[in-house]
Amino acid sequence: MRVALLLALLFTASADAASKPQTAIFAGGCFWCTESDFEKVPGVTAAVSGYIGGKEKNPTYEQVSAHATGHTEAVQVTFDANIVSYAQLLEHFWRTIDPTVKDRQFCDIGPQYRSGIFYAGAEQKKSAEASKAVLEKSAVLEAPIQTEITAAGQFWPAEDYHQDYYKKNPIRYKWYRTGCGRDARLKVIWNSPK
Repeated sequence: MRVALLLALLFTASADAASKPQTAIFAGGCFWCTESDFEKVPGVTAAVSGYIGGKEKNPTYEQVSAHATGHTEAVQVTFDANIVSYAQLLEHFWRTIDPTVKDRQFCDIGPQYRSGIFYAGAEQKKSAEASKAVLEKSAVLEAPIQTEITAAGQFWPAEDYHQDYYKKNPIRYKWYRTGCGRDARLKVIWNSPK
């Protein structure tokens, strides 16, 4: 049985919770790529690039890149739970990263590129842990999962020039994504066309 079906059976959003926009935070390496990947999901109404998991208030890209703050690049996703569930976003997230590496994603190396799920509340935590357990049990991956599951702290939006980078700079973005080997590696990891 597919991971999505198991997760959908395990975690169905309540009607009350589904009636208002919800947010989720994911770190999948370069936030330009993570933002781009989530904005294509039906039911996602916004994706904002930013920083989470560090000690500095209102960090800058330069500080985060220099490993000075402990933050990771992340994306805050706003979604309509009547269209897409948190469990479905989790499945999408796993398929857009390499969960088997620590402190890196593809060509980007360093703790600011670590992958993570930053949950808001007990329900998201339970869903995130269950999705990880289902993935581990499936034996799809060739190595242990390194993606952290952590309570969401303060999310700091990144500078304006990082927002919608893939739309504002499509040629540079495509060059970066291809050169970084992201999509080629995803095909290998998940053994499917992306």
